Amino acid sequence: MNISERVSGVRERIDIAARRAGRDPGEVSLIAVSKTFPVAAILEARAAGVADFGENRAQEFKEKAAVVGRREGLVWHFVGHLQTNKVRHVVGSAALIHSVDRIGLADAIARRAQVLGIVQDVLIEVNLAGEDGKTGVAPPRAPALAEEVAELRGVRVCGVMTIPPYPREAEDSRPFFKELIDLRTQVSSRVPAAVHASMGMTRDFEVAIEEGATIVRVGEAIFGRRGALGE
Repeated sequence: MNISERVSGVRERIDIAARRAGRDPGEVSLIAVSKTFPVAAILEARAAGVADFGENRAQEFKEKAAVVGRREGLVWHFVGHLQTNKVRHVVGSAALIHSVDRIGLADAIARRAQVLGIVQDVLIEVNLAGEDGKTGVAPPRAPALAEEVAELRGVRVCGVMTIPPYPREAEDSRPFFKELIDLRTQVSSRVPAAVHASMGMTRDFEVAIEEGATIVRVGEAIFGRRGALGE
């Protein structure tokens, strides 16, 4: 299948999963995770109706955003670990930064946003399983961190994000998605703007939608295997 056909298939799966859960499919935003794929693939997905694209490395994000910009309504997201010394490459270009997991990073984002005269939307990344080597704040700390970040001028906390352990089966992710939705409720009680839950990828996004995801991040199901397009 080409990218356009894959996009249609993913849209259909989103629609079915949402309706199965009694939700409006329009409540779910699709982000095409384009890391390692060339600009040509991004533009093909955009032509197929995808507006939102996610990158997880600051340098690659900077390079692609410089080439593609926001042409034809394209919207950029930063979904990976962000180092404080790379904040300048992302703030102001990304509509949403999904991976704020510490106050030092949030402060760097806020300072850059103030220089640019903007408000940068962010999500609080949560490491629900406490996995070593994976970024994200511990669940008990997430509501307080969200409140601290929301107090910074130049930053708006829009919700929470997680990447659960790699699932053998989609159902393996369900407990983590349930926990993130519960955590979003706690966060939004302190930060009313925190309405989003970014969770679910190619292997498990339908389960994420059933549990309440408002944003799913899908790469392989849209672009194919990493490296399949010559990258």
